[in-house]
Amino acid sequence: MSVRRLAEVQPASFAFTAETKAKADWWIAKYPAERKQSASIPLLWLVQKQEGWVSEPAIRYLAELLDMPVIRVLEVATFYTMFQLTPVGKVAFVQLCGTTPCMLRGANDLKAVLRGKIGEPHHLSADGKFSWEEVECLGACSNAPMAAINDYYYEDLTPETLAQIIDDFAAGKAPKPGSYDGRRASEPKDKIQTLTDPSLYDGSLAKPIVLPNKPQPEPAA
Repeated sequence: MSVRRLAEVQPASFAFTAETKAKADWWIAKYPAERKQSASIPLLWLVQKQEGWVSEPAIRYLAELLDMPVIRVLEVATFYTMFQLTPVGKVAFVQLCGTTPCMLRGANDLKAVLRGKIGEPHHLSADGKFSWEEVECLGACSNAPMAAINDYYYEDLTPETLAQIIDDFAAGKAPKPGSYDGRRASEPKDKIQTLTDPSLYDGSLAKPIVLPNKPQPEPAA
């Protein structure tokens, strides 16, 4: 895993909003008082949901809130790649899968679209609305190529559909997540080609299990 460092430019301070603080208190209350440090991961996630990324002031804020050393919160934030340590696009943050199934299905062509529309990975667009990065497998291999944009998966992408999605975000629209090839989930594109014989899964081929007779204990002398 590559070295993960905090952003060079940091805000002056951080604080939870009243709404987010209520959620943080709920998470902290889930743990015994002497184990409230266990809430560091959900609270870091709340920071990211509020700000879009995790800043150094936020890490210090959580350390004070959870009565733990700052370095311990920093260790958690830098270990888990789900935490963004630099600012991301305020409108759309694109995480493009570049692992083998997506690569074989055209992920490199999608990278070209993102470079043309947004710029280089790990950098904000000129207006601060967009950013993107390449990530490892996101677990939607059957619908490759795909990308996670903000909180949702966009699957079965082509350069044309991805470009339109970015344009829609830029226009203030909310592009629908899911497959862009007409599939409802991960079913075959045209028709089912495997497990077509109902007897394979309807139980008709199942045989009763005959257990051997259980040995009886010897009678007492």
